[in-house]
Amino acid sequence: MEQPRWLDEREQSAWRGYRRMRRLLDLELARELMRDAGLSEPDYDVLSDLSETPDQRLRLSELADRMLWSRSRLSHHLTRMQQRGLVTREECASDGRGAVVVLTAEGRRAVEAAAPGHVAAVRRHLVDLLTPDEIAALDALTHRVVDHLTGRDAARD
Repeated sequence: MEQPRWLDEREQSAWRGYRRMRRLLDLELARELMRDAGLSEPDYDVLSDLSETPDQRLRLSELADRMLWSRSRLSHHLTRMQQRGLVTREECASDGRGAVVVLTAEGRRAVEAAAPGHVAAVRRHLVDLLTPDEIAALDALTHRVVDHLTGRDAARD
């Protein structure tokens, strides 16, 4: 059995710092989103994903994949969002077994009202703390890791 390549002091510091930053940042952004807009992070993710599509609708399976959630978990969450009038579900015209999630007018109003405050919080707690070079580095490293984890880097080789 091969011996593990333990993290050196600098790598360990970077790893622990990243994990702590991610938890604190996610927690603060979620608190502010709930306090200011009455939306959870998953609510906002659903609404913003739908609002960014041309017809403001996505298949449930595609939305679940985007959110990295199971279809069952998303379905339960969507039921709660439907009860609040933020989304509706329709049968998929091309596949009677599938469902399509549709942004309602109320959902559009909610995401449009939440977006300015959410963007201000992202700026305040992350973006404005970094230099332009650090933003460029963050952009490059996040895309590199995402490409690796989604298999896109292998597709380019």
